[in-house]
Amino acid sequence: MTTITVHQAKTHFSRLIERALSGEEIVVLRGREPVVSLKPIRTPRNKRRLGGLPGLISHMAEDFDAPLADFKEYAS
Repeated sequence: MTTITVHQAKTHFSRLIERALSGEEIVVLRGREPVVSLKPIRTPRNKRRLGGLPGLISHMAEDFDAPLADFKEYAS
Protein backbone atom coordinates (compact mmCIF):
# COMPACT_ATOMS: atom_id res chain seq x y z
CA MET A 1 0.00 0.00 0.00
CA THR A 2 1.30 3.42 -0.98
CA THR A 3 0.31 6.49 1.00
CA ILE A 4 0.62 10.01 -0.37
CA THR A 5 -0.46 13.51 0.61
CA VAL A 6 -3.25 15.47 -1.05
CA HIS A 7 -0.64 17.79 -2.60
CA GLN A 8 1.26 14.84 -4.10
CA ALA A 9 -2.01 13.40 -5.40
CA LYS A 10 -2.87 16.66 -7.16
CA THR A 11 0.61 16.94 -8.64
CA HIS A 12 0.88 13.33 -9.91
CA PHE A 13 -2.76 12.36 -10.46
CA SER A 14 -2.29 10.86 -13.96
CA ARG A 15 0.61 8.70 -12.77
CA LEU A 16 -1.36 7.57 -9.72
CA ILE A 17 -4.25 6.48 -11.92
CA GLU A 18 -1.89 4.32 -13.98
CA ARG A 19 -0.41 2.79 -10.83
CA ALA A 20 -3.87 2.03 -9.44
CA LEU A 21 -4.90 0.44 -12.74
CA SER A 22 -1.88 -1.84 -12.53
CA GLY A 23 -3.11 -3.11 -9.16
CA GLU A 24 -1.30 -0.93 -6.64
CA GLU A 25 -3.31 0.26 -3.64
CA ILE A 26 -2.97 4.02 -3.18
CA VAL A 27 -4.28 5.89 -0.14
CA VAL A 28 -4.40 9.68 0.01
CA LEU A 29 -3.79 11.30 3.40
CA ARG A 30 -5.02 14.63 4.70
CA GLY A 31 -2.54 15.33 7.43
CA ARG A 32 -2.09 11.90 9.00
CA GLU A 33 -5.59 10.63 8.33
CA PRO A 34 -6.42 8.51 5.28
CA VAL A 35 -9.31 10.08 3.37
CA VAL A 36 -9.36 8.52 -0.11
CA SER A 37 -8.36 5.24 -1.70
CA LEU A 38 -7.65 4.99 -5.42
CA LYS A 39 -8.76 1.76 -7.04
CA PRO A 40 -9.90 0.86 -10.55
CA ILE A 41 -13.52 0.23 -11.45
CA ARG A 42 -13.51 -3.23 -12.98
CA THR A 43 -15.70 -3.58 -16.03
CA PRO A 44 -15.75 -6.45 -18.51
CA ARG A 45 -13.53 -5.59 -21.45
CA ASN A 46 -15.63 -7.50 -23.98
CA LYS A 47 -19.24 -8.48 -23.70
CA ARG A 48 -19.93 -12.15 -24.19
CA ARG A 49 -21.45 -13.05 -27.49
CA LEU A 50 -23.12 -16.23 -28.60
CA GLY A 51 -21.16 -18.28 -31.12
CA GLY A 52 -17.80 -16.79 -30.24
CA LEU A 53 -15.89 -20.01 -30.96
CA PRO A 54 -17.15 -21.33 -34.29
CA GLY A 55 -15.71 -24.67 -35.35
CA LEU A 56 -14.81 -25.73 -31.81
CA ILE A 57 -17.02 -28.85 -31.90
CA SER A 58 -15.70 -31.10 -34.63
CA HIS A 59 -18.04 -34.09 -34.11
CA MET A 60 -21.37 -34.66 -32.43
CA ALA A 61 -23.14 -38.03 -32.28
CA GLU A 62 -26.53 -38.21 -33.98
CA ASP A 63 -28.20 -39.32 -30.75
CA PHE A 64 -26.44 -36.93 -28.36
CA ASP A 65 -29.77 -35.60 -27.07
CA ALA A 66 -31.60 -38.95 -26.90
CA PRO A 67 -32.85 -39.99 -23.45
CA LEU A 68 -30.48 -42.19 -21.50
CA ALA A 69 -31.59 -45.74 -20.77
CA ASP A 70 -30.99 -45.21 -17.02
CA PHE A 71 -33.55 -42.41 -16.93
CA LYS A 72 -36.38 -43.87 -19.04
CA GLU A 73 -38.57 -44.44 -15.98
CA TYR A 74 -38.27 -40.75 -15.02
CA ALA A 75 -39.08 -39.46 -18.51
CA SER A 76 -42.45 -41.27 -18.69
